[in-house]
Amino acid sequence: MILKASQRSGAKQLGLHLLKMEENEHVEVHEISGFIADDLMGAMKEAYALSKGTKCKQHLFSVSLSPPIGEAVRVDVFEKACNAIEERLGLTGQPRMIVFHEKEGRRHAHAVWSRIDPATMTAKHLPFFKSKLRDVAKQLYLENGWKMPEGFIDSKLRDPRNFTLAEWQQAKRAGIDPKAIKSAIQECWNSADNAAAFAAALESRGLFLTQGDRRGHVAVSYEGEVFAISRMIDKKSREVTARLGDPAQLRTVSETLRHISDTVAPRLSRFISEAKRVAHNAMKPLNESKQVMQQRHKLERERLDHRQNDRLADEQRVRSMRVRKGAKGVWDILTGRYFKVRKQNEMEAFFGMERDRAQRHELVQAQLDERQGLQSQIAAVRERHAEQLLSLYRDAAQFRRMGRDTDTSRGRDGLQPAPRGPGLGR
Repeated sequence: MILKASQRSGAKQLGLHLLKMEENEHVEVHEISGFIADDLMGAMKEAYALSKGTKCKQHLFSVSLSPPIGEAVRVDVFEKACNAIEERLGLTGQPRMIVFHEKEGRRHAHAVWSRIDPATMTAKHLPFFKSKLRDVAKQLYLENGWKMPEGFIDSKLRDPRNFTLAEWQQAKRAGIDPKAIKSAIQECWNSADNAAAFAAALESRGLFLTQGDRRGHVAVSYEGEVFAISRMIDKKSREVTARLGDPAQLRTVSETLRHISDTVAPRLSRFISEAKRVAHNAMKPLNESKQVMQQRHKLERERLDHRQNDRLADEQRVRSMRVRKGAKGVWDILTGRYFKVRKQNEMEAFFGMERDRAQRHELVQAQLDERQGLQSQIAAVRERHAEQLLSLYRDAAQFRRMGRDTDTSRGRDGLQPAPRGPGLGR
């Protein structure tokens, strides 16, 4: 189970994010403990109010718990993971919230603790929490028999294409899968041994080698997004400069943007718009199916909850009838019958809770399996249209090379060379 955590403030913003339905298909507030409030936003406000009595600026500790793909993880496994985190970091007894999110056929959890100890009105110190969470995550993989990621076995085997939040958001704005961008730049770097070959390889993927304002060598996408080469390939800037030369010899970002506008944008923009329109139409029925499935799954869960609540009420009535009152109740205490009945009721209540949890887990897992089937279709459509967009980028690079070759030929024939960067749409 991958654990990612941060100390933070912004209780209201975090609460709204955890309850946001726009980004998640199902949101379930599983636990609110240690707070007077019994709702998530009330608990967030309570944690914030408590922090005002201290000097602590980051009064919350937030952890996301992501199980391995394809694993059916029960609720008690998530709870056990949260308990292990508490014990390892010294948060035992601190107020906490647990929220489940489901998206694209996968389920993960968010756990949030208040760092403020109400007894001492001080914040719990969490030194080296990242390395401690890594140890907890390793133990969870071992205990549950999950295949451990290579990065946990040897840190040098970590996937170099793991994005930071800033890189992810930047790539999302560019309209292409972020890992595809990073992977494409790495492939170009591995296949090219000089600046010219690297630039040509980038252009075949719709990226242009450019002199950055502060970062040395950068790649500029068709939409104008800038990606630092050293960050994309996980190399030092001096290593990049050693292979590609002085970045001052390249166009600046503004010059590259003008070049793209003159040579690629007029024609390619129409093609890309058409490709995006086709992709939208292809995704529309799948998105409609996703919405219908989401509502059906929600209704099935509500029906199960109602049935379980009704059954729980009936069982509680039966158990309460076993406890006699008045003189008979006193006699039961004296003879020991009351304690036997209480133990029986406690056992039945425990097994009833386990039964209800198992039923809900089976329903949720069946729904996740169904949703993953639809998600595989969505992923296939996305991949197909992503390949189409990449093909358009390659075509644009080819037309640009043809224009450059034409300029060279005119220069050899004694004709006046065409202006730099002829427009394809003229």
